[in-house]
Amino acid sequence: MADNGPAGPDAGRRRWWTLLAVSAAQLLVVLDGTIVNIALPSAQHALDMSDASRQWAITAYALAFGGLLLIGGRVSGALGHRRTFVIGLSGFAAASALGGAAVNPEMLFGARALQGVFAAALAPAGLSLLTTTFTEARERGRAFGVFAAVGAAGSALGLVAGGLLTEYASWRWCLYINVPVALLAVLGTALVPRDTPIGRGGRLDVPGALLSAAGFAAVVYAFNEAEPLGWGAPKVLALLVGGVLLLAAFVAVEARAPHPLLPLRVLLHRARAGAFVSITLMFVAMFGFYLFMSYYTQTVLGYSPVQAGLTLIINALAALAGSTLIAGRLHGRVPPVALIVPGLLAAAAGMFVLTRLTAQSTDVLPLFLVPSLILTGLGLGCVMPPTASLATAGMRWHDIGAASAAYNASQQLGAALGTALLNTIAASATASHLASAGRPTPAEASVHGYTTALLVAFGILLAAACVAAPLTMARAARGPAEAPEKEREPVPRA
Repeated sequence: MADNGPAGPDAGRRRWWTLLAVSAAQLLVVLDGTIVNIALPSAQHALDMSDASRQWAITAYALAFGGLLLIGGRVSGALGHRRTFVIGLSGFAAASALGGAAVNPEMLFGARALQGVFAAALAPAGLSLLTTTFTEARERGRAFGVFAAVGAAGSALGLVAGGLLTEYASWRWCLYINVPVALLAVLGTALVPRDTPIGRGGRLDVPGALLSAAGFAAVVYAFNEAEPLGWGAPKVLALLVGGVLLLAAFVAVEARAPHPLLPLRVLLHRARAGAFVSITLMFVAMFGFYLFMSYYTQTVLGYSPVQAGLTLIINALAALAGSTLIAGRLHGRVPPVALIVPGLLAAAAGMFVLTRLTAQSTDVLPLFLVPSLILTGLGLGCVMPPTASLATAGMRWHDIGAASAAYNASQQLGAALGTALLNTIAASATASHLASAGRPTPAEASVHGYTTALLVAFGILLAAACVAAPLTMARAARGPAEAPEKEREPVPRA
């Protein structure tokens, strides 16, 4: 079936309204992972936060979002994807307004947690709507290309927007800005085709919900705490071990549950597993890359926060080109592996360019930063559309929400792990270099730390390409990311 409602021009317009609304929501979810980072020093001063507590403005969002994603996917299927999408947008707007009006740290932290709660429903609902609305191969390619472009560019745009709003308006506008965007997206959903809730069985898998929320939250919190405390800290080790045990128990429960939160068939499909592995490792590398770009440009090159953010616009534009002009146009014409593996290798090449940097390097912007930003952006833009499509292609109707949630959870875990892991490696390499016999300057030690971590990111992306190739190659025999018709449930009415 190529359509999700009545045939003709009106149905086509309604499909593209779905894309606009879902893309706006995706921008909100991704932006809020980074936009507050730039505003945090100003918010800390205004609300009199302590240094020990300020991290909760970031961590509260990450924990709620990562911990509740699988539940959000299940709720989306049970209530209907469009209804869940509207609830998520409305709640996200309200939580953002509450955070912007915060009068003390606790109010800000609570609002950020609420943003994460509604984002956990919004993200899988949006991807599910896109999957069920665009089923024809060429249109599906364009739609997923635009969706991925927004996701790929969102983190970089968050840093730019955060810097501009904080410098020229107020840190509070880093939260208020979400309100008009969310409300416009809510208005756009009036033209989004309706879907039908699952309407079967329907009881929530409570043990699975509790185990997944606790397990994901523990792992994400461990990654966040590893950055300041180190991976050997007892608190970090306890959180990691506890999180892994909880997730193992979650898998055991899901294997036996009559209506599981995350059916294991979602993860055990070979090509879909390749998509999850690819996007997780891509986010591990890219979020470390964004962190070091911010540090290097500001601490070594002396850029202002706004200048550092604007430098990342190059990466955002390259991601836009990769996802729309390359991946979007080639979707359905080439197998997913022909986009995923070259994308991972292009991003790896971009990381490798920066490993050649030294504190004495000249013409850094044209010779190092621009090539690296272009290659990593193109790579990310080529990887996101086919992995998003593979993650949800061929799913039975009642499993689409779970698959969408698992895809978003992969991104969230990759981002949290990448920031913590690569920052720890950089800090250790910097300290070791400072203690070496050559008496390096602080700038030389910092650059050595950054390049060491980026060399690890380069290796991670090469490993991702090696793992993804055989997994996603299986899909090539069947052609584009579409499932056999017999696997599908009837597409809901308009």
